[in-house]
Amino acid sequence: QVQLVESGGGFVQAGGSLRLSCAASGIISSTNAMGWYRQAPGKLRELVADITSGGSTNYLDSVKGRFTISRGNAKNTVYLQMNSLKPEDAGVYHCKMSTWRTDYWGKGTLVTVSS
Repeated sequence: QVQLVESGGGFVQAGGSLRLSCAASGIISSTNAMGWYRQAPGKLRELVADITSGGSTNYLDSVKGRFTISRGNAKNTVYLQMNSLKPEDAGVYHCKMSTWRTDYWGKGTLVTVSS
């Protein structure tokens, strides 16, 4: 049973920083593409950043230059460093891992940014 567990969310003032972590557990045979998505109340879930198995990254335009996605040393671990946070960055951040078989999602970690 594959599970993704996110951590690192919390409350921060505008301009502050947070670092989110996501670790996958279970029988995973290879390094997979992983990504961070967020969902604010009343809005659709949107892609924030993703990273391929080869290390190529992609970002939502509004977070470019402020957020950095990276892989950990453990297979299928990913981080999201979020700097210069804005109130519009608030929401539940979910981690996703894409395998050849299916996508796996974590339950999310809440990020709150005060103005």
